[in-house]
Amino acid sequence: MMSRDKSSWHQASVEEVLQWAGVQVETGLSAEEIKSRRNQYGPNVVSARPGVPAWLKFLRQFNQPLIYILIVAIGVTAFLGEWVDSAVISGVVLVNAIFGFLQEAKAEKAIEALAGMIVTEITVRRDGRPQRVHSEALVPGDVVLLQAGDCVPADLRLVRMKSLQVDESALTGESLPVFKHCEALPPDTILADRRNLAFAGTLVTAGQGEAIVRATGDRTEAGNIARLISSATETSTPLTKKIKQFSELILWVILGLAAATFLIGVIRGERAVEMFMAAVALAVGAIPEGLPAAVTVVLAIGVSRMAKQKAIIRKLPVVETLGSTTIICSDKTGTLTENQMTVHEIFAGGRFFEVTGSGYAGGGEIRIAGAPQEITNHPSLAEALRAGVLCNDAQIVRGDDGRLKVQGDPTEAAMLVAAEKGGLLAAVLHKESPRMDVIPFESEQMFRATLHDAPTGRVIYKVGAVERLLDRCADTLDEHGEITPLNKKAVHDAVAQMAARGLRVLAFVRLHVDSHHAKLNPGDVAAGLTFLGLQGMIDPPRPEAIVAVRRCQQAGIAVKMITGDHLITARAIATQIGIIGDEKEGELAALSGGELEKISDTELPAIAERTAVFARVAPEQKLRLVRALQSRGHIVAMTGDGVNDAPALKQADIGVAMGISGTDVAKGAAAMVLMDDNFASIEAAVEEGRGVFDNLTKFIVWILPTNLGEALLLITAIAFGLPLPALPLQLLWINLTDTILGLPLTLESKEADLMGRPPRDPAQPLLTLALVMRTGLVSLIMLGGGLGLFLWELRVEQAGLTAARTALVNVIVIIEAVYLFNCRSLNHSVFSLGLFSNRWAVAGSLTMVAVQLLFTCTPLMNKLFHSAPISGGCWLRIFGIAAVVFITVELEKWVRFARQPNNLAIPE
Repeated sequence: MMSRDKSSWHQASVEEVLQWAGVQVETGLSAEEIKSRRNQYGPNVVSARPGVPAWLKFLRQFNQPLIYILIVAIGVTAFLGEWVDSAVISGVVLVNAIFGFLQEAKAEKAIEALAGMIVTEITVRRDGRPQRVHSEALVPGDVVLLQAGDCVPADLRLVRMKSLQVDESALTGESLPVFKHCEALPPDTILADRRNLAFAGTLVTAGQGEAIVRATGDRTEAGNIARLISSATETSTPLTKKIKQFSELILWVILGLAAATFLIGVIRGERAVEMFMAAVALAVGAIPEGLPAAVTVVLAIGVSRMAKQKAIIRKLPVVETLGSTTIICSDKTGTLTENQMTVHEIFAGGRFFEVTGSGYAGGGEIRIAGAPQEITNHPSLAEALRAGVLCNDAQIVRGDDGRLKVQGDPTEAAMLVAAEKGGLLAAVLHKESPRMDVIPFESEQMFRATLHDAPTGRVIYKVGAVERLLDRCADTLDEHGEITPLNKKAVHDAVAQMAARGLRVLAFVRLHVDSHHAKLNPGDVAAGLTFLGLQGMIDPPRPEAIVAVRRCQQAGIAVKMITGDHLITARAIATQIGIIGDEKEGELAALSGGELEKISDTELPAIAERTAVFARVAPEQKLRLVRALQSRGHIVAMTGDGVNDAPALKQADIGVAMGISGTDVAKGAAAMVLMDDNFASIEAAVEEGRGVFDNLTKFIVWILPTNLGEALLLITAIAFGLPLPALPLQLLWINLTDTILGLPLTLESKEADLMGRPPRDPAQPLLTLALVMRTGLVSLIMLGGGLGLFLWELRVEQAGLTAARTALVNVIVIIEAVYLFNCRSLNHSVFSLGLFSNRWAVAGSLTMVAVQLLFTCTPLMNKLFHSAPISGGCWLRIFGIAAVVFITVELEKWVRFARQPNNLAIPE
């Protein structure tokens, strides 16, 4: 009983399968045997893996070095008795955690969706009689009876069938329903070509069949995909990696400076308690309290902007990841293509006709050399189109969502649309020539035939594979509609040309019979037929996808196609879209799943990097390809809509699922969902992601000089035995106000050259050497100008310590307000952007000046923050120092970047 592994069932005969399963098709399993096997194999469900509890997901939001710094700041401010400041910083930490938690609350839905896919009712034969059972009750060896509309409940081996077709697109990527058979297959047949099997979660679209359950639950291909999803590693995004490294660096620098402050003071003979307070003041001043909030805000703004582009983000850091992407691996069917079969070419009367337009909506025409044609002038063309309509059972209807949908075979729907473009309407033709009988399509014979009572007499139309129909033809119609001898070589040449363009080619023939003919038999269509023509069809590329792929390539992002469809079709679509172009030395155009299987893990990364298209690829291979590209240091985005895409979607640095055609499994595994299923939205998302990183870098470059400058001021004052130039509470005031002042940078518009830059090197640090040097330059000016002003007010103006400290606080804040405009562009002069183009920056700076006037001049603020009014001359000196910073940074940009336009400051 079930003595063979399920992997060998496709290569066995029906007799062997029945022997292995220990069952007879006519009777099925007995109740006793079912109970025994259920105990052995368990229920037919995909096991749910334990998820992360909500409380742990929430606590994980605090597991970041920057948050550690803020928690320290909370403790320090509480220790100093500054409860308001402690509460404000606590609020920043809490809001950041709640926001991240809400964004990730639904991150683990893929396994649940897979389990739901195969929960259905099905007809089985048990104890010699058919009965309906819940899919969970199936056991290996059960005899399942399939018919059109059934969802396949487990992995099955077909043993009997009639015209059985199964839609496996969600599992294998095959764009058309698959015709099944019962014959044994070679051992090395890949999953997508195992036509004698039916897989859990796929849909029967036509015909009937009887099959033996070969695997249930976790042992099915759906269960295997669930396992792959669980094994796929959710990699850290480039942003989270860089922020983590950056935060750890800040943490150690702050601790080092605080320790140095304490030791220098003690060595100079200062009291240890006072030096401890000084070290605390330095730590408080150096902590960038606003950075976590800025990261959250800038990512949230990116989420909002992407939602307007029909891209829904499920995890905040993903917004930036697209901006770092170096390779996009895209599924073909429904992502790069319309997922609507379309006739593109017709061969009739010895001539080729081009059919324009795509999809089921029509709107095209039939042409020769670009010139529109009337089919009344081409009788052979008209007859080929008529055959496609009458020998057809498909219908195109508009669904509740307003989208056109096919009821029946997509190939037949394409023939209806092609005829309509030529002016032939299905309803009119069926009324003129009512059907009398039909021979349905069966995979063994590869054709269908219909008998009609036409105005010209009884006629049989037949549609099917060229190799099955052409040899049965005796003659053909010429371009004038006259009977003429058939040139089979010319037809074969036409088929070869169309197939080379990736078209699926069907032949159309007819046979006139006498008026007494009322029934169809296979012998009626075995010989003496008249060849009418060929129709070549394909699932066409989306026009907007062609543009989007080109823009991605111009931005330095490689686009690769990974599909379960056939190699010739994949190559043709990839060529039309521009994924395959002029191959450079060492590059490969396309590889099949079979070829991929033979490549070792050691060789694969280099080959994957050089190859543009991968066809007939199994789910395990998609996952393997993503991992191989990641091992070469690439940031990989993977798009897809099927169950077969889910493991790779989760493994990728960013998984992008289709919102309309995508399965729940794909959406659950992805980090981003495109609500319009439009590949073009990815290009817009890439630009948005680059803008997010751009603005975040601007904020960091802006805020760091303040924190570094404050630390340098304190440690220098202590080293030279000077009074503390600012109190801890005053430093907290600066840090909390600069968080608000810096937020306008997160609203900065995307710069014009954003998509002209190559992708950032994933190994490059958050700040380049140029930006680190600029940060140091501004910090040193702040140190020199601030300390000089402090000493001038204290010793020359004799203004007193409180007024001198107030002057220092003001010079730091005014430098921040001016430097904010420098940071609106890291490469270009702020005047090239328009000084007032960011109204929030202008409003924020003016507000900050007003707030500082209150800080300086009002008695309440003087009492709370130990500040004091300062003279008009002091204000002039403050603005003079700020002007030096502004002019110096603008000159530095000009020297470094205007004269070296290729030396960009922003990490790329």
